[in-house]
Amino acid sequence: MSEIIPYDREAAVRYAHRWAYGRNPKYYDYEEIGGDCTNFASQCLYAGTGIMNYTPTYGWYYLGPNDKSPAWTGVPYFFNFMTRTEETQGPFGMESSPRMIQPGDFVQLRFEQERFGHTPIVVEVGEPPTLNNILVAAHSLDADFRPLDTYQFQEIRFIHILGARRPLWIPEKSKKNQ
Repeated sequence: MSEIIPYDREAAVRYAHRWAYGRNPKYYDYEEIGGDCTNFASQCLYAGTGIMNYTPTYGWYYLGPNDKSPAWTGVPYFFNFMTRTEETQGPFGMESSPRMIQPGDFVQLRFEQERFGHTPIVVEVGEPPTLNNILVAAHSLDADFRPLDTYQFQEIRFIHILGARRPLWIPEKSKKNQ
């Protein structure tokens, strides 16, 4: 069993504010090929955990524009990875209600499509949490401090991050990034 480390929500939110209207040159910008929202959400989450999961296909990692997991950039894959029941390394969370949401958590929105298509990060939450006082930052419609009620969506879900599981060993892939 791997050690669970706390999620640094403040670091994730600081990162979100820093890059909401810009692009970190360490990461590819997927805006022109499907959108950059979940890539940005993953960057924020990584800023708060520092742990990736290098499992091919089903992990959550970014090594380069063409060497990343589907969960790093894909809305449904991000949700599936974060809410997984297996105790594998990397960040993890649970689908939750707005009452549980805190800065550093994530929201996913479904617009007109069949599937959810947008992943903003929560940067501020009022009391009690409502769609007009849960504020988010996002890429693909770049925003910071945007109230959720300003989006025109069909469905919404919330992901509350619980922490991250530290790896028991460092995979070979990650050693080349050190």
